[in-house]
Amino acid sequence: NAGDEFEAMTLVDKVKRICTNGSVSCVIEYIFDGSRFRCIVTDPELETAGLLYGSFTLILAGVACPRVGNPRLNPPTPSEPFADAAREFTELRLLQRELQVTLNGTDKSGVCLVGTVHHPRGNIGAELLKNGLGRISDWTIRMMAPGDVPPLRIAENAAKRGNIGVFENYTPPTLTGASEFMGTVVEVLSGDTLMILPSGETYDDESKLKKVSLASIRAPRAGNERTGKPDEPYAAECKDRLRVLTVGKVARVNIHYEKDIPMGPNGTEKRQFGTISVGKRSDVGETLITEGLANTQRHRDDDEKSIRYDELVVAESVAKAANKGINSDKEYKKKTTNDLSDPKKAKTYAGSLQRAGQTKAIVDYVFNGSRVKLFVPSENCFVMFALGNIRCPQPSPNQAAINRGQARPAEPFGDASKRHSRMTVQQRQVEIVCTGVTQGGVMTGDLFVGQGAQRRNYCAELVASGLATVDQRKIDYGEAPQVLIAAQTAAQGNKLGIWSIKQVVKEQPKTKSYSKAEEQLLDIQISEIRSGNHFFYRTVGNESASVIDDGMKIFTEQNGTKGAPCEIKVGKLVAALFNDGSSNSWYRAKVLEKGENGKVKVLFVDHGNAATVALATHLRPLDVTLGTDQIPAVAKEAVLALTKVRPLEEDDGIDAARMFQGTAWGKDLKARVHGESEGQVVVTVYDGDVDSPSINEKLTKAGLARVPNRSEMYAALDRMANSDSIAKLMKDLKKAQEKARSTRQGMWIYGEIPEEDED
Repeated sequence: NAGDEFEAMTLVDKVKRICTNGSVSCVIEYIFDGSRFRCIVTDPELETAGLLYGSFTLILAGVACPRVGNPRLNPPTPSEPFADAAREFTELRLLQRELQVTLNGTDKSGVCLVGTVHHPRGNIGAELLKNGLGRISDWTIRMMAPGDVPPLRIAENAAKRGNIGVFENYTPPTLTGASEFMGTVVEVLSGDTLMILPSGETYDDESKLKKVSLASIRAPRAGNERTGKPDEPYAAECKDRLRVLTVGKVARVNIHYEKDIPMGPNGTEKRQFGTISVGKRSDVGETLITEGLANTQRHRDDDEKSIRYDELVVAESVAKAANKGINSDKEYKKKTTNDLSDPKKAKTYAGSLQRAGQTKAIVDYVFNGSRVKLFVPSENCFVMFALGNIRCPQPSPNQAAINRGQARPAEPFGDASKRHSRMTVQQRQVEIVCTGVTQGGVMTGDLFVGQGAQRRNYCAELVASGLATVDQRKIDYGEAPQVLIAAQTAAQGNKLGIWSIKQVVKEQPKTKSYSKAEEQLLDIQISEIRSGNHFFYRTVGNESASVIDDGMKIFTEQNGTKGAPCEIKVGKLVAALFNDGSSNSWYRAKVLEKGENGKVKVLFVDHGNAATVALATHLRPLDVTLGTDQIPAVAKEAVLALTKVRPLEEDDGIDAARMFQGTAWGKDLKARVHGESEGQVVVTVYDGDVDSPSINEKLTKAGLARVPNRSEMYAALDRMANSDSIAKLMKDLKKAQEKARSTRQGMWIYGEIPEEDED
């Protein structure tokens, strides 16, 4: 059988099934170098299998000796240092001897076998390593039984300490810091890299954090959206599992070695690699490998490794046998998540998050003390979230913002506020209560950290620490929670954080001035309705009304009802003919625009209605004594305060106007005047006593009007007189709107109003 060819793997299988103790008798016929031999099968148990006297090349498991040169090549190749000594060492002990060989597998080519030679005097591999005639071979030692590995490690370490043979120039790895320390895990950067704050250090600068990678662990790499590179399978799962195991917990870190890691096109970063223990878990890296979320790093033979490398290899073997995670043959299906950083998507989902009430979320990233990026598992989405009612100072810009030219200067305690949030909520599970969404698609609301008795309002914590301030406008309009106001008062009294420095009052830029007169209560009658919240009214008992009515009757009697040539300019006051149902009469009118075919659009300033009339027959000059400088316009243009309605082109807009007409037309009403904006009087209208629900509130409760968004509301409030009545109106309207939303009234029939209506 000596000349018969056979598959190397066939011999491995036959030996395990047929030979006693799973080892085969072989004669070491030739020594190529200290760890490669030619062997001849002499085991009689393999004669029936046709493998007796078969010849094969054996690679010694767990050991790699220097290569012997080949003088027959042109030019001849020299031997590596200590190669001849290793060959002689092996020849003296193995050549032409019949020994037992345990076969572990084959090399990549499937031609050479990998195995262990059992010498009566001991392990030849361990002896080679102990004398510095070889190094541990990472790829072959993985094939060995776990119990056979420790003697090889001990032998190699002894040679390293004694600087023997191939280790004559070996120096232990030098560390720039302590080889062991305790610390709190602040952030998980990837599936195998963490940021740790050493115990006893004050987190007053980002440089205090230590970046540590798990030694001899290779986690799946995250992709790059900018270059289009996708995540490797299980990258997200590995990072999240490491987050659950470590973030916010005290860890023991043992540093084994350091490496220069390329960072960018020209720079490098010295990274520390070590074993991290948390709680009862002696090595979180081993946990990741056992669960099939990471693999052991394939090191070169002369690379430094984790001192627990062999345990990691065993854990990987167990995970492979169980087909877990990345070791599974099943096709990986990445979980898709919704990214709601886009404003349109955020507004679409805002309603569901607001209705959900308290919702669990995970803080993915901290932008500043009060603005974060969250992952909401129940909705499977990422959202931008800002703490409501408070404002944190601006932190220092990152390098990306500086490169884009979008950097904003840092404010005092901005970095301290951000560091506090990183230390407290970064990558932690929190609870949120969404109360609104901004035009930029950022959800706003409250955030709670901790569980049980440790659960606390994070907004109040920031304010009480002097790292945030309560929005002054919320305080002015009575929207700020009392707990925040009390926390800010305490921080001011103790001069904490922001309040420890003198507050600089910024000069506000000059803006357009608005009439902000004192509130007044009027008796009115509606004279014209333009929409559900836009109308004209006349004040009951206004003497100007009777004066101008009598004056225009005399004007009609004197001039008749025929038109007369007059100058037409936009804004000019003229007399316009109008039929009130009984006869044609002249009324004061202001020219709005000149139309085609001799038509002119005018506004009747004493009643509020507009009409398009013929220039030749329906207009004539007005007497100077009847001008608005002599007798003010009787009709006042007005809008309902803090309400928005749909346009008349839509059904809800028509319904709003009809409800307004049915409630207010032909009645004596009460109107509370709050101010004036862009020529329109801002009012709250009551069809009964001022203590009864207003028409503003009734329209909102019916779902035919809604409260403006936050920015519009504040802009409107800034133009009104400060009073308790406007604050009460605002609360009443919000309550009415929530009632309409919950009962699906009017525009809320589908639960949320269309996005274009929000804009």
